[in-house]
Order: sequence, then structure tokens, then C-alpha cells
Amino acid sequence: MNTDASNTSARRPTLTIKNVPDELHERLKNQAERHRRSMSSEAIWILEQVLTPSRRSADAAIARARALNDRIGHTFDPNLIEQGKKEGRA
Repeated sequence: MNTDASNTSARRPTLTIKNVPDELHERLKNQAERHRRSMSSEAIWILEQVLTPSRRSADAAIARARALNDRIGHTFDPNLIEQGKKEGRA
């Protein structure tokens, strides 16, 4: 009987991704190196960030929008969007 801890722990599912474009593979590799993670750990982290729903309150969203407006020195004006649409920049 093998008592190795790795064999007694629950196994996690494995995901294999085929036909990854070279450029994407290189970007994942570089990002993993920057974060000092394996490529597998980096891919899992990215998937968690994208697939985990984030709950942001309306107040937090408004505060973020106001901070952006302050940073760029403008406030959002819906009329600018409509004007851009009319000018063909939609």
C-alpha cells in the first residue's frame, strides 16, 4: 500500500489547452515569470480573475468614475456620445 501524501489527497481536475497561439503562449510565459509563478499557476490565476464574479456596490462604481473624471480633468457628458454617433464615430 502506498502511503505517499500526494496519492492520498484529493486530485484536482486537469485542463489541457491545445493549439495556443505562439504569441499568447509567450505572453503567458512572460507574465508568469514576472509574477514568479509557473505557467499553470498563472493561467489558473487569470481564469479566477476573469471567471470569479465581482460584486461592486453602486457607491464604489460611482466613486471610481468620479476619480477617473478627476484624473482626466473631464466629466462624463452623454451628449458627447450622441454627438460622436451623429458624426460617425460610434
